[in-house]
Amino acid sequence: MKSTLRPIGPIRFPAVLTSPLLRGGGLPDIAVLCLLAGVIAMVIAFAREFDPQPFHLDARAAEQSIFKGLSASGWHTAAMSMRLFITGELKVAGGSIGLGVDELRWPMPVRPGDVLRLETEILDVRASRSKPDRGIIRIRNVTTNQRGEIVQTFMAFVMVQRRL
Repeated sequence: MKSTLRPIGPIRFPAVLTSPLLRGGGLPDIAVLCLLAGVIAMVIAFAREFDPQPFHLDARAAEQSIFKGLSASGWHTAAMSMRLFITGELKVAGGSIGLGVDELRWPMPVRPGDVLRLETEILDVRASRSKPDRGIIRIRNVTTNQRGEIVQTFMAFVMVQRRL
């Protein structure tokens, strides 16, 4: 399936994670990234492959569900949020390795055509105890739609490369 997602701005992040973060500097600003959510065909294609429930696959069935309309799978929302995290201006040297996710929530459904905005806040930074060339960051991600409604939240630990 070819991606139909496209960045639409605003995208800003003044600090690169490899600068002072893992050398004892302060925490950076919150990263703010935006993305256009998938079109109907993409929502259905994702659901057909990974979460084949009627309210993700069929508009009529979705109208009769608690969602009252077609909605993206929560896992699709998570995948789009991951894309925002990875392709945004917040650049992590050597990539980031997810160590675990806590408190994953989908309080509102994502609808085809919604514009998603991801805010990533770095809550804590520390050196890895077992891998001196790595650091651990604790982040809070909040994904909202174009109306400012929260559609996903989670906190995670992420392993990153340290600049020694």
